[in-house]
Amino acid sequence: MQRSQQPTVSVVVPTRNEARNLQVVLPAIAAVRPAVHEIIVVDGNSVDGTIETARRVLPWVRIVEQTRKGKGNAMACGFAAATGDIIVMFDADGSADPAEIPAFVQALVDGADFAKGTRFARGGGSDDITLLRRSGNAGLNGVANMLFGTRHSDLCYGYNAFWADLLPLLELPAVDAPAPGDGSMLWGDGFEIETVLACRVAAADLRVTEVPSYERERMFGDTNLRTFADGTRVLRTLAAERRRASKKTEQKAEQPAARMAPAPRPTQPPVRDGHPARNGHAVQNGHAAPNGHAVSNGHAVSNGHSVSNGHAVANGFAPQNGFAPQDGLGAPRPHHRPERDTLPVPPTTEPVTAHFTAVSPTEDVTPVAGPRPAQRPSPRPVNRPAVGSDRPAPDRAAAQREAVDARYALEEEAS
Repeated sequence: MQRSQQPTVSVVVPTRNEARNLQVVLPAIAAVRPAVHEIIVVDGNSVDGTIETARRVLPWVRIVEQTRKGKGNAMACGFAAATGDIIVMFDADGSADPAEIPAFVQALVDGADFAKGTRFARGGGSDDITLLRRSGNAGLNGVANMLFGTRHSDLCYGYNAFWADLLPLLELPAVDAPAPGDGSMLWGDGFEIETVLACRVAAADLRVTEVPSYERERMFGDTNLRTFADGTRVLRTLAAERRRASKKTEQKAEQPAARMAPAPRPTQPPVRDGHPARNGHAVQNGHAAPNGHAVSNGHAVSNGHSVSNGHAVANGFAPQNGFAPQDGLGAPRPHHRPERDTLPVPPTTEPVTAHFTAVSPTEDVTPVAGPRPAQRPSPRPVNRPAVGSDRPAPDRAAAQREAVDARYALEEEAS
């Protein structure tokens, strides 16, 4: 995913009766350079004038009122209202240092999906954490790393930043969902929000970079953190999120491969190479496919057979010498035009003339059909030998000479 190298930053500040602290925190955030894109104060029914103080100290601050109770719900409402590329989670009690915001942003620009603050890395520390809270955090941190295969050094620290496009993966409770009727909170609406985010980021296999951070003491007011109650809730969160991640993994493994659905017939004829399709068939090289057959090299395929060298293949036989085969008998030899001095044999319906050989009367006479001559037969002789004569029939010239001699003889006798 391509992300901006100069992202806009939205800072989300959840508040509840933090009017005095906002007088210091909001101007400090606004003084950060590079300047942040927006500061969103999410108020949880404050009664000390928190909203009025925020607007007076920083006129361009955005005010959002949370829809349910709990720090998690306040964060979710701020996330939904953010318009920047990066979202920074910032506490309003003055314990976080605004000057560290550029370090979180840089970690994200350098390739991280989630930048997690830590008080226990080189460069980090805390003036506010007690021995009890440190011990509890270390135990919870070890459980989280064992369950999710992570290497977090500070699970419960609330100073974090992430890319806004990850919000759909986090699947936080919907901000417009109704609150439970028994006065309890929805899962993720309480102080377990930091743990929920860390677990879901790990389950999504996102890249996490820890950023050293120094925690200062709260400036004014009393903390809303309850050590034992919130610690127990975090432990329950780890177990619940592990079950949730395992269930999602099983569902993904059991889900069958999606089958390719057939593409619907287009309502409009498709266009290819500038030519519209005809009768729902694609046109190639400017020729429409007739009768639902594809067109190849400008020649239509006939009867489901492909075209080879411009000649259609009939009945599965390829053409030979430029002539298409017929009825599966192979390619016939080309018909050559006869020579000019050779007359073709005219077609006839008469039976073939039989030729006989002289045989004795006792022998069986069987006609033998001879081959038809390629040329027209010569005319029969005018004078035929008498039946039973052994003298061969004279040819036409001899007959004419005999006729002339007979005429001269008659004339001499008459004279």
